[in-house]
Amino acid sequence: MDMMTEEKRRAATWFRSLRDEICAAFEQLEETQETGPFAGNPAGKFELRETKRTADDGSDAGGGLMSVMRGGRVFEKVGVNISEVYGELGERAQAAMAARKGFPEMKSDPRFWASGISLVAHMQNPHTPAVHMNTRMFWTPHGWWFGGGSDLNPCIEYGEDTASFHAAQKEHCDRHDPAYYPRFKEWADEYFYIPHRKRARGVGGIFLDDHNTGDWEADFAFIQDVGRAFLAAFLPVTERRRNTPWTEADKDAQLVHRGLYAEYNLVYDRGTKFGLETGHDPEAVLMSLPPLAKWV
Repeated sequence: MDMMTEEKRRAATWFRSLRDEICAAFEQLEETQETGPFAGNPAGKFELRETKRTADDGSDAGGGLMSVMRGGRVFEKVGVNISEVYGELGERAQAAMAARKGFPEMKSDPRFWASGISLVAHMQNPHTPAVHMNTRMFWTPHGWWFGGGSDLNPCIEYGEDTASFHAAQKEHCDRHDPAYYPRFKEWADEYFYIPHRKRARGVGGIFLDDHNTGDWEADFAFIQDVGRAFLAAFLPVTERRRNTPWTEADKDAQLVHRGLYAEYNLVYDRGTKFGLETGHDPEAVLMSLPPLAKWV
């Protein structure tokens, strides 16, 4: 394996441009929210903070950019983070990588590089579903791959929303391979299942990891369309639901569902575990947690 310097640069640049597009679209939603109980609030804006990661020896190990909006008209809390980190994997991560990827060489050469975008949105209106999206590229001297996807997490499900969200995912997958959507939908259903609750976290979407067909250009083009599918899937759902009247019972249901979301992210989510174990900024890693939640 070579260092893939140019491929890494292109991937990291894409993730940043996707962040810019999504943040602009979300701030536009805030500006155009003119009805409802939060319409009189200032339109939400993203606050930016750079994150830094330091290796055990004190050397630079990359970082990223946190973009978080709190207390908006449409979004109660949304984070859109990008990162580019590198260095050497610790012993636990080396062992996990060697076992999962079949890279026994990780122990003798544990270098890695990773870049990606991660998004979680928790909404003011209980009828507007929460959503998660991420895409990423991972490199080691022993192999590279892409991963990511997006999934919808309503506390009050509407069949129309579920169908349109999945249709947008399918459309973007089908541009590359008609087998992708059914495969990655099934993977999402498995990945976002909460065993101790015996139920799914939401209504699914697509999820993929370790994606390497041997053609980097084709795989990069596909992961770009996974990112592009997000706004195409989520914005129409938000437009349909953001002005729906809600009750205190609806809000209570939202808070209980957020507890489910928090349980999954803290107990099972692979990205959360990797971020914390590799020393990334905990505020950035735990950005996905809801601002308020409830257990009953």
